Amino acid sequence: MDAQVKTLQQAIRYFSDEQTCIDTVANLRWENGIPTCPKCVGKDHHYLATQKRWKCKKCGRQFSVKVGTIFEDSPIPLDKWLTALWMLVNCKNGVSSYEIARDLGITQKSAWFVLHRLRLALKDRSFTKLGGGSGPVETDETFIGGQLKNMHKEKRIRYNIEGGSKGKTVVMGMLERDVRKVRAKVIPNVKRETLQKEVLNAVKYGSKVYTDEWLGYDNLRVRFVHDVVKHSETYVNGQVHTQGIENFWSLLKRTLRGTYVAVEPFHLDRYLDEQVFRYNNRKDEDGNKLTDKDRFDKALLGIAGRRLTFTEVTGKDGSEANL
Repeated sequence: MDAQVKTLQQAIRYFSDEQTCIDTVANLRWENGIPTCPKCVGKDHHYLATQKRWKCKKCGRQFSVKVGTIFEDSPIPLDKWLTALWMLVNCKNGVSSYEIARDLGITQKSAWFVLHRLRLALKDRSFTKLGGGSGPVETDETFIGGQLKNMHKEKRIRYNIEGGSKGKTVVMGMLERDVRKVRAKVIPNVKRETLQKEVLNAVKYGSKVYTDEWLGYDNLRVRFVHDVVKHSETYVNGQVHTQGIENFWSLLKRTLRGTYVAVEPFHLDRYLDEQVFRYNNRKDEDGNKLTDKDRFDKALLGIAGRRLTFTEVTGKDGSEANL
């Protein structure tokens, strides 16, 4: 992608050419931009310029740059996909499907589906544990959702039975303080075994872990250097506090309430991935501020090897939908 592209307006102009979009995606998803056949993994092919796709000389299969990515089987052109991705990763409080539909000239239903596919590309694939020599890890949980008394009768009954505490969804987060990297996920409850299992899976043995006084964390001292801040007395006790992860909760809830308004528990994990991506990519490893283009390029690296169909995103494939 051209290094001169720094703003949304410049990005729209840059991606107005279809071949430019194809070349941009190809260069980021394939080594040296050389297409790889999804069937036989062959690299010997010729380009069909009129059809904007390649034909493999080994197996004869034709394939486009969309195959094997979140764009696959979508009739929406790449210029609209890439513009939507630019807006999603660079709008501080997110961007609604209505705004995407209005700006790109597509239906709200299509825009909603586009955004869910893009959020899948933002999901962090890293399994590196937090902590160790990188400083303390702040751990906390929060509840997402409206009050039962304000819900429709049918939804109130469904959420009260199947949802989290009084219809709310439980989200757990961990922040590695020194590098300012956060992880967050939906969990079923705030019981001791659930919380401590998540910490054990995500944090290196022997790391400093800071939490509040909730009893669910009381045995962490067996494997970690565990310090507690008692919120009933104070919010900060020297270096021991959870202000960092609570700042992330503030940003998350501002986005959910102000931009997305109503998010079903079934979809909440993808909205978490979106907020985590923007939070973790404010600066690089050296502490330098990332540009809009930097975030866009990094997000585009996640498009390959992922697929989300409409039946999956609506829960019609048999998955547990619309809790």
